[in-house]
Amino acid sequence: MSGAVTSSAVTNDVERDLLVIGAGPVGLYAAYYAGFRGLSTAVIDSLPEAGGQVTAMYPEKPIYDIAGFPQVKGRDLVAGLLEQARRFDPTFVLGERAQSLVRDADGTIIVTTASGTRIRCRAVIISGGIGTFTPRPLPAGDDWLGRGLSYFVPSLEAHAGQDVVVVGGGDSACDWALSLEPIARSVMLVHRRTAFRAHAHSVAQLMASTVEVVTEAQVTAVHGGERVEHVEITGVDGVAVHPAQAVIAALGFTANLGPIRQWGIEVTGNRYLPVGTTMSTNVPGVFAAGDITDYPGKVRLISVGFGEAATAVNNAAVLINPGEQLFPGHSTDAVPTPA
Repeated sequence: MSGAVTSSAVTNDVERDLLVIGAGPVGLYAAYYAGFRGLSTAVIDSLPEAGGQVTAMYPEKPIYDIAGFPQVKGRDLVAGLLEQARRFDPTFVLGERAQSLVRDADGTIIVTTASGTRIRCRAVIISGGIGTFTPRPLPAGDDWLGRGLSYFVPSLEAHAGQDVVVVGGGDSACDWALSLEPIARSVMLVHRRTAFRAHAHSVAQLMASTVEVVTEAQVTAVHGGERVEHVEITGVDGVAVHPAQAVIAALGFTANLGPIRQWGIEVTGNRYLPVGTTMSTNVPGVFAAGDITDYPGKVRLISVGFGEAATAVNNAAVLINPGEQLFPGHSTDAVPTPA
């Protein structure tokens, strides 16, 4: 994906005004808006690529309900949000899960990741969608991750001229297969059922394409040297060997709040964080925005999340700097110069 951040930008302790947990569209907009308010910001996400659900599940699908865009592909939306946020140079900590939250005597919040990175901040905005995303693994591909096996496609162009095997039957599997069709040398989609979970229109496009669709079958072995070279596919007619320099395991993701449950934050419905009109949770200094929030009349749309992010950032800015105004004025009046 053009413009995406693909690796952690830090390895040591980090100190910023604000920490955004979740690098999906709402988190990226929060990072931009925090910069607009003059706050230094870090953004953390358990996925190795910015964009959250959009990048992981439907980067090539058009989105129709973003204000100002009659339609925009998921990957283009994320690329634009990254460009907008980078104006203020946020620090990205990708591929790391927020593990613990403690507070110093002076009120500083310290969030530590599962790998030991410590982020000191004065406020936190949780924009983690519906929680931490973990890819469902391809059992036969455990040893091949990063060596030809991946769970999503950061760059379509990276697969130019390759034989690609996509595994799965959902929207993301169909999207990847159709997007790679004009770029790869060959594309095969392997699905263990005859029925697809994907949208009927996507399935119809798939069946009308040059993608080789193999149903009632599974990838049962992956072989190669330094990288993937071919796969074994077991189906109703036995075992077949197919060349593959790339395997995309689009088997879906599981999502849960994970360690956030241990932070003392109230949780409703087993997955949502109740917030007030300031987007604050019951824990001082911890705000939330996006699909993870819960309040009467809540509507879970990206466009709603953008507004919640701005509300959360403005209230966090006043908490961090009590002399600041809640409403900073319009961006057309004066844009702060990035540090």
